[in-house]
Amino acid sequence: MRNQLSRIILILCAVILAVYSLWPTYQDYKYRKSLSVLTGKDSLDYFELHEQDFQKAKENRMKLGLDLQGGMRVVLEVDVLQLIDDLGKNRDDTFRRIISEMRAESKSEANVIQSFAKKFQDGGIRLSRYYRSLRDDDATIISWLEDATEKAVDQAIEIVRNRVDQYRVSEPNIQKRGGRRIIVELPGVKDEKEVSQLLQGTAKLEFRMLKDPDVSFKVLESIDRFLTGKTTDDTTAAKPSKTAKSEEKPRDALTELLGGKQQPSPADTTQESRIQRDHPFLSYLRFNQQSGEAFAMDKDRDRLTRLLTRPDVQNILPPDFELLWSAKSQQFADGNKYYTVFALRKTPELTGGVIVNAYASVNPEDNRPVVNMEMNSEGARDWSRITGANIGKRVAIVLDNGVFSAPTIIGKIPSGRSQITGIDSPNEARLLEIVLKAGALPAPVAIIEQRSVGPSLGEDSIRSGLTASIIALAFTVLFMVLYYKTAGFVADIALLFNILFLLGVMAGFKATLTLPGIAGIVLTIGMAVDANVLINERIREELMGGKTLRAAVDAGYVKAFSAIFDSSITTFLTGVILYQFGTGPVQGFALTLMIGIVASMFSAILITRVTFNLMMDRGLQPNFG
Repeated sequence: MRNQLSRIILILCAVILAVYSLWPTYQDYKYRKSLSVLTGKDSLDYFELHEQDFQKAKENRMKLGLDLQGGMRVVLEVDVLQLIDDLGKNRDDTFRRIISEMRAESKSEANVIQSFAKKFQDGGIRLSRYYRSLRDDDATIISWLEDATEKAVDQAIEIVRNRVDQYRVSEPNIQKRGGRRIIVELPGVKDEKEVSQLLQGTAKLEFRMLKDPDVSFKVLESIDRFLTGKTTDDTTAAKPSKTAKSEEKPRDALTELLGGKQQPSPADTTQESRIQRDHPFLSYLRFNQQSGEAFAMDKDRDRLTRLLTRPDVQNILPPDFELLWSAKSQQFADGNKYYTVFALRKTPELTGGVIVNAYASVNPEDNRPVVNMEMNSEGARDWSRITGANIGKRVAIVLDNGVFSAPTIIGKIPSGRSQITGIDSPNEARLLEIVLKAGALPAPVAIIEQRSVGPSLGEDSIRSGLTASIIALAFTVLFMVLYYKTAGFVADIALLFNILFLLGVMAGFKATLTLPGIAGIVLTIGMAVDANVLINERIREELMGGKTLRAAVDAGYVKAFSAIFDSSITTFLTGVILYQFGTGPVQGFALTLMIGIVASMFSAILITRVTFNLMMDRGLQPNFG
């Protein structure tokens, strides 16, 4: 027993981790089942009571793919020819004729730019006649067009991703396919018309001034007082009386919430709940007193959005005042993700139509990434006036109602050429470059495929997949018990652990389970006992050779290991190749296959051997058929 202790501890740790990873999936199922039997106000009350638990379970549960959950799959294609047309200059009849011919001949996945350039070259026409400088050769211009196309597709992806994030779709999948296609999978979405408008509409880029932090906080306080039932002009609520102790407590709680030094009383065990009751809005915000910024945890964002969109709350906001979320979250030292709440003027100072160019670069003085942007003459004139009148203030760059950046104006900019500093990484600089150039989609985007997957189909797929898995498991279990007797029963126990580990790893790493993934699980069930078949046959041979049971078991595991390892590693490498070069369904199959291979080796070699050793230590004689 002592010799097996370390192995037993390792197995127990693996089981505990697997159960821990799968627990949110069980909780999510339990909450959904409880919610499904409630209606009307009971349903709303139950959701409000368990909202945070719902959100936490949803974030950490095993993810279901589009084919299991239902939703929409949309294939977008960027019109590269239109982009090439827009980039051209001095466009004459020859240029337009070639564009028309390309539209008639172009295949969906063909290399448009190479074919386009070849038509000019066949006609003896240099590309520099229509692009860039006359000094540039065709190779330089082709490279420039290809780079512009790649950036346009990346820009379109970023716009689509931002819109989907604003739409609050759970677990979306957005990926680039080929040179100019974008695959968008939206689980749980049903409205085709709304999705078309969301993905194809023109992006709205705006420059808006931030409100003064003192003004912003007063407005936030007025929202908080309103939600507690106090009127916004109630001066006793804003300034607590020195003699009214009941009015001092909310202020003390608020002081602590905003970073004050006051510590809670040891007897006050419900201070957090009191703060949330006395401050139903401010209690969900964290404040940076130096910058005046307010932050909210990702899990509280939906709750605060519902409060802010209530008509009665909107009515108490000043006329030219709007609260918007940051487009991206940031992770704080406590490990949680936070979104910034920006208080902005509702009226934009400029729109994205004035930007003619934006590019990321590096500041030579400090080697920090920066983004340079250029405006047209009209925009430069307005930008000069705006920056001159707001030196020291912050201006927000807003795309589709999400704030991407809020730099500080450090001086008047008369030329329309600005530089945005304070950027943390080159990736962030490239993202901001894309956003600044995204006043509209860079080229028309067409929906070339739009497919809806109903939830009933997803339920049927899950039911069919589970049925296939159970049948495969039953046949495998029955065969092993009938053929290998006790050893087969031990292998079946290891098989159950194998499935537990496989699902636990997928849930722990937030992998997405798809219908091909279920097929991979079914295949794993069949393959999982292969290792035990090899081991059992080796043990049989050793027993026939006259060895004792314990010596035969030890020799069987040692001699079978090389064959098990070789077959597992080759199958695993095949899964790696499938995952690397395959598309969505193939990747789902490859993922479960790779995890299943590793789990199979762990359970087949370690768990079965520990079980056999424990049985022999207790004087039991395993039967190998």
